[in-house]
Formats: sequence, C-alpha cells, structure tokens
Amino acid sequence: MSITAERKQELIQEHGQKEGDTGSPEVQVAILTERIRNLTDHLGDHRKDHHSRRGLLIMVGQRRRLLDYLKSKDESRYASLIENLGIRR
Repeated sequence: MSITAERKQELIQEHGQKEGDTGSPEVQVAILTERIRNLTDHLGDHRKDHHSRRGLLIMVGQRRRLLDYLKSKDESRYASLIENLGIRR
C-alpha cells in the first residue's frame, strides 16, 4: 500500500523546485496522490477494510488542504500540478 523509496525519489525529482525539495506543496501533493492511488487499488480488493478507508479519507482531506493552499498562493502552479497529476477539480 505504501510507496517505495525509489518511487518517492522519482516524485521528488519530478515535482521539486530544487534538488532535495521535499517540503514544497507540489511534492507533498504528488506523494499523497501516489499513496491515495495505491490505497484505492487495495480497497478495491479488500472492501471491508474500514481502517484503511478512514486513512484514505484523511489523506484525501490533507491533499485537498494542500491544494487549496497552493491555489491561494499561486494559481498557475496549482493549475499545472493538477494537470500533471491528472486530478480533477
């Protein structure tokens, strides 16, 4: 369900503003999106796993808050991020 260290590094390099940038909203949203997709696949197989479903809802809410923050700070970065990640909104 979690992402591998290699995949996490790929996301950091792809969405980071500079080398080793793990704190920018783009990187955080990209990592959360990857975790959400993995957990969604898991819940497709394990429908009664309510503990993981609650974790999924918490992650979706956290991602939503980060996206709202990014949208309030810089609309163009927000638009390019949701386009790159394929998130609707």
